[in-house]
Amino acid sequence: MPKMKTKKSASKRFKIRASGSIKRGQAAKRHLLTKRTTKNKRQLRGAVNMHEADVKSVRRMLPYA
Repeated sequence: MPKMKTKKSASKRFKIRASGSIKRGQAAKRHLLTKRTTKNKRQLRGAVNMHEADVKSVRRMLPYA
């Protein structure tokens, strides 16, 4: 049986933590930021956990993570 391929787009976007939860970056932080408040931009910093409903599909994309 051939090796399973990792979806490279997913491997660049998501990291699996030691606890098994999946870390992802926040959206809406690339451009058009002048209309956003400083507080809003600050709250978009950092990483958050992936929602439980999406974990199964992301794990399938990262078979060796």
